[in-house]
Amino acid sequence: MAGLEGMGQPQQRTGTAAVRRLPSAEEDPALRALELFGNPADEEVRLPSRPESAATARRLTEFVVLRDWGLACQLAEYAVLLVSELVGNAVRHTGARTFGLRMLRRRGWIRVEVRDPSRGLPCLLPVGALDTSGRGLMLVDQLSQRWGVDLLPCGKTTWFEMRVAEGA
Repeated sequence: MAGLEGMGQPQQRTGTAAVRRLPSAEEDPALRALELFGNPADEEVRLPSRPESAATARRLTEFVVLRDWGLACQLAEYAVLLVSELVGNAVRHTGARTFGLRMLRRRGWIRVEVRDPSRGLPCLLPVGALDTSGRGLMLVDQLSQRWGVDLLPCGKTTWFEMRVAEGA
């Protein structure tokens, strides 16, 4: 059959359930990110302040929301988008070498935090229809239930919170 070259005959199942092979860290980018940086739901993870770290932060966020916490796909999509915006701001505007990512869950809420060493505050600005940048905080404002900035002695934490349906 076309496309099945090198495939052997299907094996007979001998048990009541088929064994499902889990992807290795080399095959699953989220598992690889967890292996390299840690789980932001367990403790703050430090990521290099480079544009490609936004992809790592997205993978970690998606892993935690979907696989660790077992929450809804739409919530994961929004959290991934918003963490990407906060990470983008930390990378572009702070001049830091690293930034921190932490995720918390409490009854009815999730909270995602991005910490950097800059004390410069992010600003929610009006955005025109033809503007090519400046929409990040607008998205955070529209898709999260609340967001803010906590000033620290050496930097700040920018965070957003999203409501989780009860029982989820």
